[in-house]
Amino acid sequence: MIEPDTIKLLRECDAGIKMGVSSIDKVLDYVHDEKLRKCLVDCKNEHDKLKEEIQTLISKFHDEGKEPDPMAKGMSWIKTNVKLAMDESDETIAELMTDGCNMGVKSLSRYLNQYKAADEKSKNITKRLIKLEEKLTEDVRPFL
Repeated sequence: MIEPDTIKLLRECDAGIKMGVSSIDKVLDYVHDEKLRKCLVDCKNEHDKLKEEIQTLISKFHDEGKEPDPMAKGMSWIKTNVKLAMDESDETIAELMTDGCNMGVKSLSRYLNQYKAADEKSKNITKRLIKLEEKLTEDVRPFL
């Protein structure tokens, strides 16, 4: 029997990836520096690969995954649009990405602790997603 924690953890990773990809998509048109653009596109591609893995696992449990929390998505949209309306610089984009990644790492770490009974494969995917978020934070630091 599969632990409910496995499905719950995979759902949270699914929602987090959707949120991350959406955030990257929102800012790409504003990016000026090609190094920053490449960094964001590479990260988005890695998110997409993890999303495929998660979707494969979730479908085995006859689950459809999870959409990001509408309130969190709405607040992110407002923050992104307000900040970019005031300043369309790469520095603003790096700041937005850093804030989003930090929130993602915090949430995913909390879910790892909350869903302790999840299987190792799901925990490893979550850890890989956390590392991906941490890497993006490091990669955008030169643009802050």
